[in-house]
Order: sequence, then structure tokens, then C-alpha cells
Amino acid sequence: MPYARWLSLAILAVCLAGCGTRYVSSASARDLSGTFRFGGMDRTYTLHVPPGDPVGLVLNLHGGGGTGTGQQGLTDFDAVANAHSLLVVYPDGYDKSWADGRGVSPADRHHVDDVGFLVGLAGKLSNDYNIGAGHVFATGMSNGGFMSNRLACERADVFAAIAPVAGTLGVGVACNPSRPVSVWEAHGTADPLVPFNGGDVKGRGGISHAISANNMVDKWRSVDGCQGIPSAGALPDVGDGTVVHRFESTACATPTEVVFYQIDNGGHTWPGGKQYLPKAIIGATTRALDGSESIAQFFLAHARD
Repeated sequence: MPYARWLSLAILAVCLAGCGTRYVSSASARDLSGTFRFGGMDRTYTLHVPPGDPVGLVLNLHGGGGTGTGQQGLTDFDAVANAHSLLVVYPDGYDKSWADGRGVSPADRHHVDDVGFLVGLAGKLSNDYNIGAGHVFATGMSNGGFMSNRLACERADVFAAIAPVAGTLGVGVACNPSRPVSVWEAHGTADPLVPFNGGDVKGRGGISHAISANNMVDKWRSVDGCQGIPSAGALPDVGDGTVVHRFESTACATPTEVVFYQIDNGGHTWPGGKQYLPKAIIGATTRALDGSESIAQFFLAHARD
């Protein structure tokens, strides 16, 4: 074999083994465990890689006391990620919590820079998997929902759309986004932990104070310059005791949209997800709305060019 050809093949073999940080797409989905060094700490995460080349990145954030893998199981987001070619990362919060700005979580009390961590992690994964700017999104449950809102409030340049579930924003937490952000939000009217109408939230670190779901939605409608009254409708009744109302604002700054799902009689749960604790403790999980599928479709429809 000529030396030049041998050398070229050798270089190609080395590069396939690890030149740069780009990853070769796979014909089958897979989960990877990772560590990202930030703020003097090794932060861990679980990454779900769909078959083929991903077209977007979703940060899926657990609730207080939870873990990334727990959120993965609760939401079953991997299935819709595979169907829609989305890369999904399930990070682990500091001491099972996020610094969402309310001041009482372990992460807040230790002044953890979770905005910096999550933006840094999103940047790394976007680079590794060639995810374009404007195709990065965040969703989360409870403490993770609050954190999703904070990410959009502080880094609207990074997150094109968010989908908070059972989480709003702490009273007094600043929210002055640098640009409009598309928002999908869902909240149960019978949520016993994060009150639909706002007020005291009893968490692991003590009592914090949250704004109401409607005030959070109105905030984003204002940020996005939405005009007129939202269109309203109800999803088909599936007989589980919940009724899901959909409020949609589309006359907003292009290409943003604000969609709010008010789940009458719904609890502190992920729509269509697992009933992870008895109804007597967290309330009912609606089966009228597949939250993960709806969120995935919303994200893909509201990527930025």
C-alpha cells in the first residue's frame, strides 16, 4: 500500500475514534451518562440520543427531590423524542433541586449558578451534535418548571421555546427577556403543591411564594407582544374527572406563540405521565392531554431560523 494512502487511512481511523467532539449518528436510540464540569462541580446528566441526526435539543428538568432519570421515567419523553428526532438531556440538580430564584431550594441556598450550568450544558451538547441556534428548548416539572421559566427570562437568546409544567415564577423574581420566547404551559387547578392561583409553595427548603399560572401566562403574552383575546377551547373529555381547557395566543411577535392548558381538577402532575404518587397526595393526572407529545410538537413548530 502506498505510504500516502496508508497515512490517510490511519488519520481517518483516528478521527473516527475521536477527532473533535462531533458524534456519528446511530441507527438506534441510546442513552448516555455524562458529566459536565461547571462552577467547580462535576454536574451529571442522562442524555437520550434518537435514531439518526437530531434536529433539536430539549432540556427536561426534574422537580424538587427528583433526578434526571426520574424525570425521564415520569414523562416518557424518549418515545416522542425518537419520533421527532429530538436530543433530550435530563440533568441532575444540585441536591435534587434547581436554583430557580425563589431562594429556598438547596441549590438557591448554596448560590448555585444553574442558569450558567444549563446554558453551558446546552452549548456543549449543541456543539457535539450539531444542533443549530434557535433549536434549543427547555421543559420541566414543578421546580424544573420554575427553572424553565427562569431560563427563558434570563437567556431568551438561547432558548427559543419553553414548556413549564406545574411551575410558574417566584414572586419578585425578575423576568425581563432579551427577546420573545414561545411558551407552552400546563397547570392543574387542584394542584396541592404549587397553587394554581399563586401563593405559598411548601418545598424541601421551606416556604416560597409563587405567582399564579394566569399571571405567568399573561407575563409571556406581554413579553411576546400578543394581541387580542386568546382563543379558547376544550379537549375531548376522556372521563377521568379532569377537563383540559386550551388558551392559545397566536397574534404575537413572529414566530412566537403562547399556549396555556388549564387542567380543571388536575393535580401536581405531568399531563399524560405517570401517577407517581396517590391522588390523595398530589391530585389527578389528566389523560386528556399527552403532555410530552404536545410539547415536542410545539417546540418543533417554534424553532427560530
